[in-house]
Amino acid sequence: MENNTTIYEKIGGDATVAKLCERFYALMDSVPQFAQLRAMHPADLKGSSEKLYMFLSGWMGGPDLFVEKFGHPRLRGRHMPFAIGLQERDQWVACMLLAMEEVGIEADIRAKLLDNFFHTADFMRNKEG
Repeated sequence: MENNTTIYEKIGGDATVAKLCERFYALMDSVPQFAQLRAMHPADLKGSSEKLYMFLSGWMGGPDLFVEKFGHPRLRGRHMPFAIGLQERDQWVACMLLAMEEVGIEADIRAKLLDNFFHTADFMRNKEG
């Protein structure tokens, strides 16, 4: 593929982004290691999954669905109501890594995404520890 190919295209586009988000929330809902992260979410994860899908679509270089529907993501502001520290950050990143592995995102792309996800998740922290 050409160097200007987006991550969105490299991983398989819409279908893979949707599958990634579905798997991420399924893991969060079922793996005890992610219980603290799960407790921060509503009982029904469908809305959370849809919003993550819309956000990641644009963030990865595909259609900017989140911005079209909700405007600028303002990620930090949208996450301020939730106490996010090191444990929450690490659970989110670990859950996303597992989801990326399970949906078959290639190792080199997964490593790049993991680095970006870690820095974004770290920026969401709003409590000590």
